[in-house]
Amino acid sequence: MDLGISGKRALVCASSKGLGRGCAEALAAAGVNLVMNARGAEALEVTAEEIRKTYGVEVTAVAADIVSEEGRAKVLEAAGDVDILVTNAGGPPPGLWSDWARDDFIKALDANMLTPIALMTALMPGMIDRGWGRVVNITSQSVKAPIPALGLSNAARTGLTGYVAGTARQVAEHGVIVNNLLPGIHATDRADQLDGGVSKAQSISVEQARKNRQATIPARRYGTRQEFGATCAFLCSQHSGFIVGQNILIDGGGTNATI
Repeated sequence: MDLGISGKRALVCASSKGLGRGCAEALAAAGVNLVMNARGAEALEVTAEEIRKTYGVEVTAVAADIVSEEGRAKVLEAAGDVDILVTNAGGPPPGLWSDWARDDFIKALDANMLTPIALMTALMPGMIDRGWGRVVNITSQSVKAPIPALGLSNAARTGLTGYVAGTARQVAEHGVIVNNLLPGIHATDRADQLDGGVSKAQSISVEQARKNRQATIPARRYGTRQEFGATCAFLCSQHSGFIVGQNILIDGGGTNATI
């Protein structure tokens, strides 16, 4: 399928690896020029060069902490006018409700709610002026069904979801389409971190922890960055203009809900 976005320009956050990289690769395959961001300069540049060579698109790599005001300003300056925004940030650490203090919640809100909002606030006016734009926020399946050990993520990402629900409906008439993509467990560093935590807590191997988690997923496997990226690219395409303010699960059936 021709996504109709060849020649567009996208900012993809946290895209040196994992789900962000999957989104960057899928957009590049559709002919989209990229501004890629991550904190680690070395890994980011390696990924950026691989995408340049593979897909022949323009790639600008900006190593910066997108959560900090200074880092965000650096990224936005390099990005300029973009047609597509994919927000993404690593989730806060797991734990128990009794582990977290106010500062922990502020950090989670900064990374997983306020930073995406700041990026949308900065970039959507230009999209509105041009009459076309796409925003995909990578959140989590936990906004549909909370994960007890991820209370910080549950709280922050659900806050972003509420913001998007109203905002998406305000900007859609201007051709700016905003949606959220809700991953379940995928074969990324985040999965390794979570499986490692379970391994330690239950005194089992990481391999066994992974098998146990896979058994709870109807698809009986973890997702891949490639299939996640393909879904993201469709939401950024010309074909998504009537999909507004939605929370789209990509979790192998792991969220047990009717709606």
